[in-house]
Amino acid sequence: MSIVGATAAELLARMERGDTCSEEVTTAYLDVIAAHDEDVKAFVHVDRDAALDAAREVDRQRQAGEKLGLLAGLPVAVKDIMCTRGVPTTCCSKMLANYVPPYDAHAVTLLRNAGAVLIGKTNMDEFAMGSSTEHSYFGATRNPWDLERAPGGSSGGSAAAVAAQMAPLAVGTDTGGSIRQPAGFCGVVGMKPTYGRISRYGLVAFASSLDQIGPFANDTAGAALLLEAMSGYDNRDSTCIDTPVHPYSKTVEEPLAGLKIGVAKEHFVDGLDPEVEAAINAALGVYESQGAELREISLPHSKYAVSVYYLIAPSEASSNLARYDGVHYGHRAESFENMIDMFSASRGEGFGHEVKRRVMLGTYALSAGYYDAYYLKALKVRRLIREDFDTAFQDVDVIVSPVSPTPAFKLGAHDDDPLGMYLSDIYTLSANLAGLPGISIPAGMSSEGLPIGLQVLAPPLQEDRVLRAARMFERETNWHTQRAPLSGQPS
Repeated sequence: MSIVGATAAELLARMERGDTCSEEVTTAYLDVIAAHDEDVKAFVHVDRDAALDAAREVDRQRQAGEKLGLLAGLPVAVKDIMCTRGVPTTCCSKMLANYVPPYDAHAVTLLRNAGAVLIGKTNMDEFAMGSSTEHSYFGATRNPWDLERAPGGSSGGSAAAVAAQMAPLAVGTDTGGSIRQPAGFCGVVGMKPTYGRISRYGLVAFASSLDQIGPFANDTAGAALLLEAMSGYDNRDSTCIDTPVHPYSKTVEEPLAGLKIGVAKEHFVDGLDPEVEAAINAALGVYESQGAELREISLPHSKYAVSVYYLIAPSEASSNLARYDGVHYGHRAESFENMIDMFSASRGEGFGHEVKRRVMLGTYALSAGYYDAYYLKALKVRRLIREDFDTAFQDVDVIVSPVSPTPAFKLGAHDDDPLGMYLSDIYTLSANLAGLPGISIPAGMSSEGLPIGLQVLAPPLQEDRVLRAARMFERETNWHTQRAPLSGQPS
């Protein structure tokens, strides 16, 4: 069996048996990156020597019989928005192009403690603003299933890295679907945990009340393993939840008896691609064949999710990104006439178009005279969206829906239509606004050979339920076993 393309569990078992070692595993993935990332552009930074040194240290510990962590020897790619000590963390922006943090994000510390081999930093939309990974200062990432198409965003680099078999595991962030949507486009598993389940300390902020770190893997068990490794309380993040970490990797194989699945009528309306709708209906049939009960539910305020998200997220972004002024943080322009001109020139040069668009939108929504009409009203509707979910979860265990209205679109398809781009997250935004855990798992292929994702949502802190429900589907299908051709061209 090839190392490349194997699941995390398979690789760990082979290393435990002595059939291979972390250095061999890491070398195999580094070689794929070297051979194919010029086409895919999933990575913006790879340090081969540092990764191999880390792998050899894990091999030494294993041979010495020392206690090893959950991820001992597994290569893990990290989105370039999480601080990594001594390694560039740019958020794929000119504004932070030269930033090298002196510390690790809390989740990165936990990865190192678990024995992960950090293989590189992945490409992303600038400051995580985008749904296609086209808005990167370092150039767009391409979908490994078809290089002419977007991998989704903003964690498109992490999704593409797993799909292109450049890493068995990767870490992303999800502010409005930025893990689940690219996972769906790239045919891998991607999970957004409950808001506060993983510390955001060391995560460069986009929208602080929405951002959440989460795992990518090529199967649900791998996502469970990575989630377990990164979860845990951190007093440096006041929003981090102080509750014990569930042993997700131990329970993921346990089916859920008497599972009640909610299907929202608002999720099957005009605009949903017929092939996506057919794949979701087929997936629901798989669940019914296992004894699950389908129940129609209603999420009446979900139709406001896009509007609410694009008021709250840009408002928080305009505040968070105010620090990048060329004095406190970030790029400074070389040519200016006075201090105000320096601020303006530095921000004008440092930020890309999508970031500027959202900062202006957020600044307007927060401005005097418009705060009550836009931002405050959006917060009130956000509460109603959460109450819809609370009501629904009184009758059902999980809610199943599409991840995105369509399979992966072509690069540049929304260059002149930002609203069209925003609507690609229409099925994922509500979970962020409500703080819920959700997962995207492969559930079909389009007639053009593009992956289709299935989303499973659950109440807060019910990540184990999400993972077990996802695994029930995975055990009955083979969509998660399909791998993108390494050339990036349809086979």
